[in-house]
Amino acid sequence: SAAITAGSTGFTGKGNMNFAGKSDQLRIEVIKKGTAYMNAYMYAIREFEDAIDDCKAGCANGIVDGSGQDCNSKSSAAVHAWDEGVAFYTGSLEGSNVGGNTAGVFSYRLAEKRCANFKTCGKQSDSVSGVSFVNIQLFEKLSIGQAKLLVGQCDAVRPVLRDMVALMSIPLIQGTLRYAYKIDKMAGGGKEKGEGAIFAAAIVPHVHHCNAADADAILNNMFLGASTSFAAVKKAFENNYACMKITCEEVGGLWNKAENKYYADAEPCKSAGGAASTGTVKIEENDSLPGWALGVIIAVCVLLALCCVGIVLVIVREKVYGKPAFTPFVAAGTVGASHENR
Repeated sequence: SAAITAGSTGFTGKGNMNFAGKSDQLRIEVIKKGTAYMNAYMYAIREFEDAIDDCKAGCANGIVDGSGQDCNSKSSAAVHAWDEGVAFYTGSLEGSNVGGNTAGVFSYRLAEKRCANFKTCGKQSDSVSGVSFVNIQLFEKLSIGQAKLLVGQCDAVRPVLRDMVALMSIPLIQGTLRYAYKIDKMAGGGKEKGEGAIFAAAIVPHVHHCNAADADAILNNMFLGASTSFAAVKKAFENNYACMKITCEEVGGLWNKAENKYYADAEPCKSAGGAASTGTVKIEENDSLPGWALGVIIAVCVLLALCCVGIVLVIVREKVYGKPAFTPFVAAGTVGASHENR
């Protein structure tokens, strides 16, 4: 309401915004983007969380429970909440076609716009056209989550939702970076400053969860009246990509369509090892191969090596002594049976 009344948010801690004397253009952008990317965005996540809560309130085995309870309606309640999350993420203007409709105004449309700006469209997150990598991956996760809810695998939905939230953070980071560049390098005005401030406000809590100092750096460069350094904002985000379960390649770099290259100093960073994204969200370290599995693999390799050595020795025996490595077996008492076979 502060942007509507040209007043102050009145926050006593960090994040206070004072819109007194700010242009109508700036305030309009804050109202529009704040509604879509702070309120509807967070409510979508809230609905996904509600779906998990509803799932836990249902039957242990979802719709296939044999206890006689009305499991179908209980599981349907969880999936209904999941679908509401999709609705708040997508909005009513996108339609049913893959890729949606440019009339959309919620987070789905933001992902589509930003993928063209950062060359992160397509399944490999490396194109300036096509459906965004974020939405391709997100809707695959949504289908997985829905299936698990239906069969009552409630706890298995939690890691799926974590991956979804990580994907949903990417367009907000891209939006903040885009307007940080416009303000710092292109003398952006009220529109750019309003959009930059609201994108930063939407994603900073996620960064703060990883590193408070980096979150402060983004706030101090993007809030109203700040002196903006694109390099500082970019570095603060990049410091936390691993914690946020995303990669440099998934975020991409600010793309100059006219010159068919990245804007100066806005190229994508490189993830550990420099490998491009494989189309999946970054795996946490504790998901790596366990020690016991490595031991089994090593043991199997040793056994295979010993078998190979044994086969070689048998073949050498045949060559040296003129005896076949594998003599045919003849049952005892059979005419022609050799002494060795008896």
